[in-house]
Amino acid sequence: MAAPLLSLKDIALTFGGDPLLTSAEMIVHQGARIALVGRNGSGKSTFLKIAAGIVEPDGGERTVKSGTTFRYLEQDPDFSRFATAEDVVLDGLAPTDDPGEVGRLLAELGVDPQSDPKPLSGGEKRRVAIARALAPQPEVLLLDEPTNHLDLDTILWLEGELARLRSAIVLISHDRRFLENITRETVWLDRGETKHRDKGFKGFEDWRDQVFEEEELAAHKLDRKIVREEHWLRHGVSGRRKRNVRRLAELGYLRQQRAEWRGPQGSVDLSVSEAEASGKLVIEAKGISFAYGDRPIVKDLNLKLARGDRLGLVGPNGAGKTTLLRLLLDQQQADEGSVRHGTKLEIVGLDQERAGLKDNTRLMDALTEGRGDQITIGGQPRHALSYLKDFLFSPEQARQPIGALSGGERGRLALAIALAKPSNLLVLDEPTNDLDLETLDVLEEALANYQGTLMLVSHDRDFLDRVVTSTLTPVPEEGPGRWREYPGGYDDMMAQRKGATVPKDAAPAAKKTGGSAPQKKKPSGKLSFKDKHALETLPSRMEELEVSIAKHEAALSDPDLFTKDPAAFDKAQKGLTAAQEDLAAAEEQWLELEMKREELEG
Repeated sequence: MAAPLLSLKDIALTFGGDPLLTSAEMIVHQGARIALVGRNGSGKSTFLKIAAGIVEPDGGERTVKSGTTFRYLEQDPDFSRFATAEDVVLDGLAPTDDPGEVGRLLAELGVDPQSDPKPLSGGEKRRVAIARALAPQPEVLLLDEPTNHLDLDTILWLEGELARLRSAIVLISHDRRFLENITRETVWLDRGETKHRDKGFKGFEDWRDQVFEEEELAAHKLDRKIVREEHWLRHGVSGRRKRNVRRLAELGYLRQQRAEWRGPQGSVDLSVSEAEASGKLVIEAKGISFAYGDRPIVKDLNLKLARGDRLGLVGPNGAGKTTLLRLLLDQQQADEGSVRHGTKLEIVGLDQERAGLKDNTRLMDALTEGRGDQITIGGQPRHALSYLKDFLFSPEQARQPIGALSGGERGRLALAIALAKPSNLLVLDEPTNDLDLETLDVLEEALANYQGTLMLVSHDRDFLDRVVTSTLTPVPEEGPGRWREYPGGYDDMMAQRKGATVPKDAAPAAKKTGGSAPQKKKPSGKLSFKDKHALETLPSRMEELEVSIAKHEAALSDPDLFTKDPAAFDKAQKGLTAAQEDLAAAEEQWLELEMKREELEG
């Protein structure tokens, strides 16, 4: 195999007295596609800067093949010294690079080459930074959260552009789908060390969870060994003094091992503070239209949102998603049509830019709005420090200014503030920006348990598929300002838009949003034999799967199973995973059939 383009070995770095990196390693070969993953605060961005040669580590080796070219895409670039977007990209070229790429990239990214980069929005700055990184076509491309603030069209374009490049790529991203589509290797940075997996991001989370389970098992075995040695020390038969001294030293070593062992970082404890239930009708828009000058943003939109609905808004930057939200929330007056709100609405929003977070404000004061150190969650008083601890903030951080936080920490704080307020209509504008994958998992679970109504703007395909029940998107082929609602998440929407006709289940949504969908056939009035049989047999199947899950969990509860019989441990673990997946699929199928039966029976 050819020599690697970049090699990082035993990288160590300490910030503020605490070790951030202790033994981090990564090898980048020609054409590599590496996902660099880890919790917020684990040091991923710092490790990437070390790889780029921007940050000098305290220890370890960075070896670069002679002549290798690098480009690094940072999260928050500073363009203050440039007059135009074109100047930004040209400045990133070497004398031997082709300047013709600059115009092509800026055009395909929709950026005016002569625009002033300083007042650009987050998404526009990100596109300029991407053009600057891609234009030289470097041998090693280091990308830190490239999809942040990008719309779906640009994310899909970027996927295609990266697939075309011959560059080796190291990628940090919270976008699961993007990681799965791009990467072929995974480097996991955890507690200062790295673990390598010779596969892309898909399947990483199962692998990570298995590693954590094995670590917990090893820690449990170490605890038991320490107990046995301590028992021998107190009650054992005296032997030769030399032997006793050796065992005493071994016990000291075991205790040191246990004291130095660091378990995985805890997960965020997200819960949504809910207000009294709203009325059944939440929002009803009838024929609303709005335009900026001659540019229609929304035209003749009909939409009805009922209690418990979860609506995702998807579309290119500039399509008018935020304007549409403001129209639906009655924060902006429509040119035509009307918007009616239901009763008892308690609306809480999270804006994309986190504008409410002021750099010089302490975290605790931002949470309590400067009113002492107590907040009310779900009708119960809580100390602000205790609540912030649920979001992985230490008491020291709680008293620090917001300006000291990382992007991921700001995202967690914004969520903490929004979710602490009682609501029955939650409006989230790009909530996934800067959040790590573990926090996204917990957020998805919290939203799944939320009894209120959700309106969500996101460009994260996987997040949309997991959270929303319908998707509202522009349909320019039907005319400027036209929007249509599709049942399901992003993948469901794309499948319906690619079809020759709107599927039967999608027709009511298309009609509701003013689309020109074909009329669906009248239901037959009864379930098919196949559906009826499934509806009758699925409950017993689900009971069988629950029994199987309990059986596997009982087997895995034996702390010595892995040591006694690794094959049985592996079999039980795989059986548990398969049974849980089958149960989830059966429950979903039963719910869909039950809803279909209720619809047919009126």
